[in-house]
Amino acid sequence: MAKFARPLTGATMLGAALLFPLPTHAQAQNGLSNLFGGIFSGSNPAPSQGAPGGAQPWSGEDGASGHPLMTAAAIREAAGNFNNCVAGMWPDAARRGITQENFQRFTAGLSPDLRIMDLLDSQPEFTKSIWDYLDILVSDNRLARGREILTKYKAQFDATEKAYGVDRYIVASIWGIESNYSTQMGDRSVLQSTATLACIGRRQAYFKDEFLSALEILNRGDLSPEQMRGSWAGAFGPTQFMPTAFKRYAVDADGDGRRDVVDDPSDLIASTANNLKKDGWQAGQTWGFEVVVPRDFNYMLADRAKAMTIAQWEKLGITRPTRQPFPHPAEKAYLLAPAGAEGPGFLMLQNYRVIMKYNPAEAYALAIGHFADRLRGGQPFTQSWPRQERELSRAERLELQQLLAQRGFYKGTPDGQFGGQTREALRNFQASIGAPADGFASSDMLERLRGR
Repeated sequence: MAKFARPLTGATMLGAALLFPLPTHAQAQNGLSNLFGGIFSGSNPAPSQGAPGGAQPWSGEDGASGHPLMTAAAIREAAGNFNNCVAGMWPDAARRGITQENFQRFTAGLSPDLRIMDLLDSQPEFTKSIWDYLDILVSDNRLARGREILTKYKAQFDATEKAYGVDRYIVASIWGIESNYSTQMGDRSVLQSTATLACIGRRQAYFKDEFLSALEILNRGDLSPEQMRGSWAGAFGPTQFMPTAFKRYAVDADGDGRRDVVDDPSDLIASTANNLKKDGWQAGQTWGFEVVVPRDFNYMLADRAKAMTIAQWEKLGITRPTRQPFPHPAEKAYLLAPAGAEGPGFLMLQNYRVIMKYNPAEAYALAIGHFADRLRGGQPFTQSWPRQERELSRAERLELQQLLAQRGFYKGTPDGQFGGQTREALRNFQASIGAPADGFASSDMLERLRGR
């Protein structure tokens, strides 16, 4: 899905806005975006014209980030130099073993897709709640299709589990949630997208590596340009590999001489498992547990940096809803309370952290783990979500940060995007007024900050 601050949109942005990711993994954009807003539509707009075929064109406006390379003037200037920029990457391509013939063949006719500049700096006005997010992704139809996939490719999953020690249900879950089992993979040219981002905008150094890596894949013959179609940021295939991630993790599982993570189930399943294994997957272990958190619990402990053994969490009153014992009390876990004191808690283990390396949003990783459990035959979460709560708009999120800053709790620059710093500031405010310090940005907390 090379570790970097991943541009998040669609459902990934939804998960990010919900649960404050720390972006670190290679995959820049996953296939979930097809479920939320159709950002994969359209390509090849001219620098200052509408896109052909009715696709949405670039807005022609400055980017929301305020970065100097994201001003409309800078974008237009870079777009005008696009052909020279691409041609100027030939020496780097040659050093990677790409032939001049292939470089010319694969870059011929490339033009910038400036709509990507809007997507790179997109800031959603509204986000979905985590319970709505889970309802959409962990659906009966997707579960049914997942079970069909597990049956159809049983031999490939058997071989992969034996070779890599990675749970088949997690791999099947990633496949299902990233692309709805290969039905929603994106339709933008990976070469065009990565070339655009390598030459225009605020992430050029990172995407130059992605563009050159895409050329390496084509030069080697693992995939064709037609197969390399995906998200606006260059992720492709059913489990959404970025080109650099493909280079690092893709394997030729069936020995045909090609690493085909798009159309070859053996290579796809094995490569996704290899990714998880190399990121630290622990064979035979689960990702985490739904837990009941006591009413008087100190939510300042619900922090990714405050891992304790499960036995220690039990001493603090944490239990499973079913009252079943935890299988390995000595395992270390951290407590996640994604909906605050009014929703379920979760003890997250090492394998959950590995899923977050695949996509660094806690909501995404929770959906992957839960979907895998359901594919295995597990039940829905036992506890209810606070469905009466509404998500704050971006203007309200910005106001909440500003009010926290005015009271001395928030030290960052208010931007309407909630990260760990905002959550910590909100916790400290909640503690100061005697409320559960769960960091949950509810409309009630906003009203209390307003002093009403």
